Amino acid sequence: MSDVAKAVEAMKAKFNPAAAAGLDLVFGFNITDEDKHYALIVKDGTCEIQEGENADANCTLVLDSETLKGIVSGDTDGMQAFMGGKLRVEGDMMLSMKLSELFPA
Repeated sequence: MSDVAKAVEAMKAKFNPAAAAGLDLVFGFNITDEDKHYALIVKDGTCEIQEGENADANCTLVLDSETLKGIVSGDTDGMQAFMGGKLRVEGDMMLSMKLSELFPA
C-alpha cells in the first residue's frame, strides 16, 4: 500500500459519523505528484473510500502526497496549505471546510 493510500485510510479511521448524519457528499482527492485519484463518499453517517476519479465529486482537493500526509497527520494545517498554494479546491469550496468536522485531527 502506498503512503498516499495509507494517508487516505488514516482519514477514514478519524471519521466522525455524528458530523455526517444526513449528509450525502463526495469529496475528490487529486494527488498531483502520483497521478492518483481517490473519492471519499460520505452518506448518512458512513464513509467509504474509492480509488479513482469520481465524476459526482461535490468538491475536489488538488494537492501533492506530502501535503496530504501532513494534513492527515496534523503536521500541516489545511487552511495554511490552501493559503500557501499547496492545496487547491475545485467545486464547492465551502464543502471543503466540512472536512475538518468530518475528520477531526
